[in-house]
Amino acid sequence: MSDAIKHECGIAHIRLLKPLEFYKKKYGTAFYGINKMYLIMEKQHNRGQDGAGFASIKLDMQPGERYISRVRSIAQQPIQDIFDQINNRINDVLAEHPEVAEDAEAQKKVVPYLGEVMLGHVRYGTFGKNSVESVHPFLRQNNWMHRNVILAGNFNMTNVKSLFKNLVEIGQHPKEYTDTITIMEKIGHFLDDAVSKLYKKLKKEGYTKMECSPLIAERLNLKKILKKAAKSWDGGYAMAGLLGHGDSFVLRDPSGIRPAYYYMDDEVVVVASERPVIQTVFNVDYDAVHELPPGSAIITKKSGETSIDQILEPLERKACSFERIYFSRGSDAEIYQERKLLGKLIVPEVLKHVDYDIKNTVFSYIPNTAETSFFGMIENVEEYLNKKKTEQILKGTRSLSAEKVTQILSEHTRVEKIAIKDVKLRTFITEDSSRDDLVAHVYDVTYGVIKPEDNLVIIDDSIVRGTTLKKSILKMVDRLSPKRIVVVSSAPQIRYPDCYGIDMANLEGLVAFRAALSLLKDANKYHIVEDIYARCKAQENLIDTEVQNFVKEIYAPFTPEQVSDKIAELLSEDGINAEVKIIFQSIENLHKACPKNLGDWYFTGNYPTPGGNRVVNRAYINFFEENNERAY
Repeated sequence: MSDAIKHECGIAHIRLLKPLEFYKKKYGTAFYGINKMYLIMEKQHNRGQDGAGFASIKLDMQPGERYISRVRSIAQQPIQDIFDQINNRINDVLAEHPEVAEDAEAQKKVVPYLGEVMLGHVRYGTFGKNSVESVHPFLRQNNWMHRNVILAGNFNMTNVKSLFKNLVEIGQHPKEYTDTITIMEKIGHFLDDAVSKLYKKLKKEGYTKMECSPLIAERLNLKKILKKAAKSWDGGYAMAGLLGHGDSFVLRDPSGIRPAYYYMDDEVVVVASERPVIQTVFNVDYDAVHELPPGSAIITKKSGETSIDQILEPLERKACSFERIYFSRGSDAEIYQERKLLGKLIVPEVLKHVDYDIKNTVFSYIPNTAETSFFGMIENVEEYLNKKKTEQILKGTRSLSAEKVTQILSEHTRVEKIAIKDVKLRTFITEDSSRDDLVAHVYDVTYGVIKPEDNLVIIDDSIVRGTTLKKSILKMVDRLSPKRIVVVSSAPQIRYPDCYGIDMANLEGLVAFRAALSLLKDANKYHIVEDIYARCKAQENLIDTEVQNFVKEIYAPFTPEQVSDKIAELLSEDGINAEVKIIFQSIENLHKACPKNLGDWYFTGNYPTPGGNRVVNRAYINFFEENNERAY
């Protein structure tokens, strides 16, 4: 993607179901779980590179023995950093205690991080600042083992204000105003309540205080706690949590907005944000890894008993389509085919924009994730070309000479690597003109392959702000002197902010929104902007379910093609000689390519939860009032 947008994060959960000695004997190391966690996190580094964290719980430790370990980092390579820290600590302890080298259970008592229950997290900083305190997993500590909560997630809540207010109303004093702390304290509140009730009940049954502890762990109903805690959540989430005594869970939102996949056998329970990560790390087939159903949690008790439980009633499935277009790794079998299909489906529009002149058209892509949709585009262009060749030959029948047939067959699709992502350039100078000059060199181009009569078609995953296109890519490829530059987005126009985990919070940052405003000015209809503001202001105090998305009316007077043409105009700075055209995927084709991930609110404004309409309402008010705050 040429415009860098950040995704909230990725989760990894491993629960070992056998004693550590089992893994020592079978795999040669008691650190089997830690090694697997490192691989899962490293293979999800695409989901977050601002920070990483790891936490583990040791089962059945005695009072006075440390049973929770956690490490977090915001180093330049945070995953590498936390596992370097873990390895250094482990090696130091093993050097001090050489007698435990071959004894897995003895190692467990003295070696930090060596536990049966593990939680990993990779993060991009969005809601909070990128300090180490903002990095998951978060820890809620208590002297009662059962009341310790470790939480990490791939999520964003739209109603964190009301959730925070609710905690204050029940007498809590949350230490931070973030959705992670708020959610953790919400779970913690119902956990405390459940533990207290169980303790009182067990005392009545005649058990001593010490006898109560293992019985509380056995009887604690995590499904019931999650049902109470999640009842009022509004957002997209795949939430993972560990309790101090060893229970664990991963809960997915009822619309299935954020992804979660699991695998389990008699040795291990694994949950991650992406399917191919589990496939690769545990060497299992595609069919062995399952998607966690929306509104459900995978819960593993301390005993190892694992179940998939429905926590919230599933809503209409609106899984995030951006996961398929860009965020998730393209090595997933389904995602790979979907991205190819996105490229194929846009070909009719591409051919129209180059006047069906394949001979004088060069096809390329903006690295790196657009490569798969590029393959699909080229396959379909070649199908068109082969059909055209067949028709020419059949039309000529016997009158065609061998030379003419050879000429017809020689026409081919011209594919070149035009845009090359250069080393990461640091824009260390704050003066605008200097920074723009540096940004212009983020990409380099291949010279000598474009002729003055050529069209240049270049495909990208999506166009969000258009900054890199305007400041870098279009300027660079225009130096090659093509007749026409056609920029193809395999995604539709991004028209609305996201509020479920993608860092697109402001309307005015979206080039499609700026294009619509410009079209309104051109058509002397800019009064619509103020009318919508008045209607949005009138909704400020309504409950979420009553709020409507009036921002859709900004786009209503115009066709998608008119908006696309205006985007091309806005991004074509003075000095660009080639004609510039921009093509976007249609919503219909997006759904055809990604039939299981129909979440399209950033394209259509159809938010899957009531909080989404409130967020777009607030985002529009912020835009109109020139307020740079986040809308959630």
